[in-house]
Amino acid sequence: MVGEFLEKGWLVFPAEQEVADWGVIARKAAMERVADPAERAKWLQCEGTWFVGVDTLRNDPTGAVARATPLSGAAYAAARGMYGTLPLHRGQVSVIYPGYPRPRTGENDAGFRYRRNRDAAHVDGILAVGPDRRRMLHERHAYILGLPLNETSADASPLVVWQGSHLIMREMFETLLRDIPESDWASTDMTGVYQATRRRVFETCPRVTVAARPGEAYLVHRMTLHGVAPWGTGATAPDEGRMIAYFRPELPAGDDAWLSLP
Repeated sequence: MVGEFLEKGWLVFPAEQEVADWGVIARKAAMERVADPAERAKWLQCEGTWFVGVDTLRNDPTGAVARATPLSGAAYAAARGMYGTLPLHRGQVSVIYPGYPRPRTGENDAGFRYRRNRDAAHVDGILAVGPDRRRMLHERHAYILGLPLNETSADASPLVVWQGSHLIMREMFETLLRDIPESDWASTDMTGVYQATRRRVFETCPRVTVAARPGEAYLVHRMTLHGVAPWGTGATAPDEGRMIAYFRPELPAGDDAWLSLP
């Protein structure tokens, strides 16, 4: 499975009871957080069609929620085998509702068109910095682990990946950063080359929707271009919306692991 993951840049792992059991507890905890007025004021975006939910899930560094069983399963084991046993941050609870996408607060017309037509495709950790929104590497994630928390139809705003894009992105990052001291990576403006490489990915890599069910899990390479599809016509989900928990443990700064690891 590791070989297939490194070739494609993403992989769905079959359902496991231990992952499903974790998801039942996580879903209950997530719904309580999503209903919290303070959390909604902070994270409800795109005119009420997306609860962003960064660091919303109250789990410990093992992934355990409500003092229950730590996170386990084949996907998480594969991630740890490749990238080490990093402590888990509080998980993101990403909830999409019918009608997504709508413009996000502060998003201009071009930004909204990109969200609607290109699924807001991005590489995690490459953030828009400052008033000019220059793209810089500010978060060094090891991997992305997605855990669906409820049953939805496959067209209820699934994850979108551009298969093989991690290989093209890696080539760009290596060329850009190899002669720059690691301590300067976070201040390196990569806007132009990043946007040009995204265009190359759109032209050459297949766009794949990744729909999964509770008990399944998916792993996405940290350099894979990915986003979220619009809510499909006739898509179905529970009243709480399409709900997925995400973990993106960060690699520590101080070495080139973000660039050199598989």
